[in-house]
Amino acid sequence: TVTKSIDEELLKIENYIEQTLFYARSNTVEKDYYISLSKLNEIVNESIKKNKMLLIQEKISLKTHDLDLYVYTDSKWITFVLNQIIQNSAKYMKQGEESEIEIYANERCENVTLHIKDNGIGIREEELTRVFDKGFTGTNGRIQNKKSTGIGLYLCKKLCEKLGIGIEISSEVLVGTQIRLIFPKNSYLNMK
Repeated sequence: TVTKSIDEELLKIENYIEQTLFYARSNTVEKDYYISLSKLNEIVNESIKKNKMLLIQEKISLKTHDLDLYVYTDSKWITFVLNQIIQNSAKYMKQGEESEIEIYANERCENVTLHIKDNGIGIREEELTRVFDKGFTGTNGRIQNKKSTGIGLYLCKKLCEKLGIGIEISSEVLVGTQIRLIFPKNSYLNMK
């Protein structure tokens, strides 16, 4: 319907504006963040709520578990990072197959790792080292109708570095992609 198309376009515009604003402020993150003990499930739920329409529209099932943990972070900035990851997962799902995103966490003595795993089209091995580069769209980003800017994962990496959070990616073509956000327990962050 026309209303659905308008809603989809408005959502895209809103996401591009949010990316632009966060990009503009990314060089001065340290002036605009507040590190505190945050509930991981609240951060994830906030991001799911923000992307609810996209997930429904793309018919993506979502599994969350083991998120009842605390991390030291700025919830606003890390929610933005999580939004970018979820939106990328939704953008690169396989057509005609049951799409799924799984979000879960595990805790070790030195860190808490948040996993965002999808069963999408995956990323070529030779492109994995470049996905966080500014402007890199890769083979998948050049697929018709994807309209990739190459800025989302670049911003994720940049913001994670500023917040002292590790970010890792692994992927297999036609199997899916997994991104891990690693929140350290013993760092300068929990001194603030």
